Amino acid sequence: MTPLGLCFRLPGLLAPASPLEPTAVSIPGAHPSSTCSSITHHPWEPRLLAASAHCSSTMAHSSPAKPSLEPWAAPALALGRATRVRDICLCCGSFQIYTQHPLFVGGMCIPCKDKFLETLFQYDDDGYQGFCSICGSGDTLLICESPDCTRCYCVECVDVLVSPGTAERVQSMSFWVCFLCLPFSSSGLLQRRRKWRDQLKAFQDREAVNSLEIYKTVPVWKRAPLQVLSLFGNIKKELTSLGFLETDSASGGRVKHVEDVTNTVRREVEEWGPFDLVYGSTPPQGCDGGHSPAWYLFQFHRLLQYACPPPGDPKPFFWMFVDTLLLSPEDQDAATRFLETEPVTLQDIRGEAVHGAVRVWSNIPAVRSKHKALGPDEELALLTHTGPAGPPGRRLPAGPATLVKNCFLPLREYFKYFSQNSFLFTSESRPGEKDTS
Repeated sequence: MTPLGLCFRLPGLLAPASPLEPTAVSIPGAHPSSTCSSITHHPWEPRLLAASAHCSSTMAHSSPAKPSLEPWAAPALALGRATRVRDICLCCGSFQIYTQHPLFVGGMCIPCKDKFLETLFQYDDDGYQGFCSICGSGDTLLICESPDCTRCYCVECVDVLVSPGTAERVQSMSFWVCFLCLPFSSSGLLQRRRKWRDQLKAFQDREAVNSLEIYKTVPVWKRAPLQVLSLFGNIKKELTSLGFLETDSASGGRVKHVEDVTNTVRREVEEWGPFDLVYGSTPPQGCDGGHSPAWYLFQFHRLLQYACPPPGDPKPFFWMFVDTLLLSPEDQDAATRFLETEPVTLQDIRGEAVHGAVRVWSNIPAVRSKHKALGPDEELALLTHTGPAGPPGRRLPAGPATLVKNCFLPLREYFKYFSQNSFLFTSESRPGEKDTS
């Protein structure tokens, strides 16, 4: 019986041998009757590592299932039908190539391309990206421990594309840096693209359905502290907790908070700036801000024009406007026209109940991926419980800045941050690994 996993060598793609750079790579295949959410493991192949066996504390969240390699991908490569890794989908092994992977040499099929775009800038509450930087899925993820990197890689991709058993060796290391941080470009079949940041921006500009501009990510040594204009609500506390602000240093980022902007003119905004992020929101539900909800929207848009860099400036510039469900349908349409993007809805869910929600217009990457529709009945229920104290026994809704806090995490790809905050690792967790199953 022909084995489903064959060892093969691709000329010119393999770096000199090292513990993480084997010269022979084995691609395990899936049984023809298997589904795309499972991988067949063989006696010689390391099984998916259970979190309970390798760490005493795990951080769990839901993750899309990883597609298995096509059952004929490994035999086809071994027989020479595909002589280059760019001729197969690096994520699932399919020969139905639609485009090329932006970070590593290899192809991409349409489903894997869509999943990669959806998950690229999604972060977990632990401050790390929530999905594999190769395939956009994965159950057990290996965390890069470089202090300036937040990327993760799934066990399956590492064992398939580097060599079987690599993931287990990584988990036994006291310190591991990922394939985008290593000084050499190749590890097994995994070959980092030259100028991968340019490749990633070009990929997003070409493939993303959102018309908003995606800025090229910034290398660590070029990242500057974040400069923020916070209108109406103050987000200093949230940004400090994420590590973007260093309170004891004058060069550790800055927030300019302005509550009443009625008489603010362009010259003042230009003197306060330049800014990297402009934030604004309607007041929390149950609070009287002294203006109509639409006033906050139009004042935000006016000052946003003052703070924007000149057209064609490649400098990353982000903005966010948050509606605490106060804007009328007509005002929401106006916001979409003025801000040139559709809103998304973020919910404050505790247990099985929705305790609060906000609508968000923003150009921050991955905000759209966090959307979860709010039904008419849920919205009506929230709006009928917006008194200053709410009904007895009901907790007040979280403030808008609290609900959108984690939406700022993708800015770590662009700006300096000052701490590996307490939520990154607990005293019981083991660095280098997290389980998302």
